[in-house]
Amino acid sequence: MAGRETRKMNMYQGVRDALSNAMMRDDTAVVFGEDVAFGGVFRCTMGLAEEFGRERVFNTPLTEQGIAGFGIGLAAMGHTAIAEIQFADYIYPAFDQIVNEAAKYRFRSGGQFSAGGLTIRCPSMAVGHGGHYHSQSPEGFFMGGAGLKVRTSIHTGSCLFDIFVQIVIPRSPIQAKGLLLASIRDPNPVIFMEPKVLYRSSVEQVPIDDYELPLGRAETLTPGSDLTLLSWGTPVYHCETALHMLGSPPESLARHVPQSLRSAKVELIDLRTILPWDVETVAESVSRTGRLVVVHEAGRTGGVGAEIGAEIQKRCFLKLNAPVKLVTGWDTPVPMQYEKFYMPDPLRILDAVVETLTY
Repeated sequence: MAGRETRKMNMYQGVRDALSNAMMRDDTAVVFGEDVAFGGVFRCTMGLAEEFGRERVFNTPLTEQGIAGFGIGLAAMGHTAIAEIQFADYIYPAFDQIVNEAAKYRFRSGGQFSAGGLTIRCPSMAVGHGGHYHSQSPEGFFMGGAGLKVRTSIHTGSCLFDIFVQIVIPRSPIQAKGLLLASIRDPNPVIFMEPKVLYRSSVEQVPIDDYELPLGRAETLTPGSDLTLLSWGTPVYHCETALHMLGSPPESLARHVPQSLRSAKVELIDLRTILPWDVETVAESVSRTGRLVVVHEAGRTGGVGAEIGAEIQKRCFLKLNAPVKLVTGWDTPVPMQYEKFYMPDPLRILDAVVETLTY
């Protein structure tokens, strides 16, 4: 991004800038959802109704299933539909529309119809005090839907096309803007999950022009040769803190971190796209390091980490020096008062890294 004009933005401003860029360049693009016309709960659509008109930025009734169904219909008619589910926690009523309609529409019509112009934005992950209805991470639920899990090439006559709904989770303003623009313009439906707590806490110099970041490709943040640490969204920052503590542990933790481990080189990877996830980048890294720790906020059972662990175990079995380790939320509803203990914090991540390095 060197040499480009930038402006300091937090993540909600990066999202808003992406939406503005998309609508400016695509007259068919519309933004809709609960309360988006006045800016939305997190202000991501602030000013868009005034900029583009209330025919293109408008409120919907309080019905997540209706929002998703309406978006599928708009996309099927050739429009670019950008829907907002006010909280990812409330995407469950729309689950039927997403996995049974959006994911299968192109397949069941033999390529005659498509809902590929649909992007569903939803604030996700913990906010620190959201509890069981405002701090969930539902990305894992969408991995098992037929038409969702595997990128599949289908031949119909001379036509070759893909069938899947992608799941994307950015960690920062630059990522949010570039990945959202790529999601809106991708020929497949996308669920775009924005970590709530990062809306204002993550700040960067963001290019003000139009740009895209590749979907389906992970980003290596720090190179390493001793262990691969994989995450996405908010926990990426907890992983960075854990690695700092590994190299320079505070006095209270010094006896828990052997001197021999403090110079360990850990490769930190931000997965970014959860579906389809970048198997090649992760497998190549684990083949070099021999160890993998996966960190995510969602519960462990049936989670994304379990899918990643199974695939890496298959691909890298003879290269592994330790079992794949998962650091996740607990298999309980997210508790209000004890939310901080539910999330994988730097101490839990550090403990998993030390345990895996000393296996």
